[in-house]
Amino acid sequence: MVISNNKSTLIGLVLLVAFFLQFLLKLEWSWLFQLQQEEMYKRWSGLGLAVFITFQWVLTLTRTIGKWRKHAMSMQTIHKWLGAMSPLLFYIHSMTLGYGYLLLLSYIFFANTLLGYFNLDVLKNSSDALFKGWMIAHVALSIVVTIIMVFHMTMVFYYK
Repeated sequence: MVISNNKSTLIGLVLLVAFFLQFLLKLEWSWLFQLQQEEMYKRWSGLGLAVFITFQWVLTLTRTIGKWRKHAMSMQTIHKWLGAMSPLLFYIHSMTLGYGYLLLLSYIFFANTLLGYFNLDVLKNSSDALFKGWMIAHVALSIVVTIIMVFHMTMVFYYK
């Protein structure tokens, strides 16, 4: 298994490590942290993150809908680059991982992000079984993230 030179993976890993370093070392931009405490900011930045997560499902559509298949390769590139930027998008919404189900959502979101960085373009000489296992895990985690995201949005808008 050889890791190729993949810029989106490298940038994604840097952003992921940066997110966890700022979290562990309690480094924060006070102006952004204060902004993240405001209800309207939380809702709008959360909507942005939800749109991002929803848009990531477009790759699945381009792979499964016949007339869209011609766009699958270009959509895959966009999907990878947006995935690379996901720690930054998460950081804009929240500098913390949350508690309870939000902590679970954060862990699964970042685990899936990390899994996405090591896609089959990055891992050369991979077997068909590895590809299928990777794809099943990535899609399954994406489904879980989406379900918990919808639950979170329901709780935010129902109880506030």
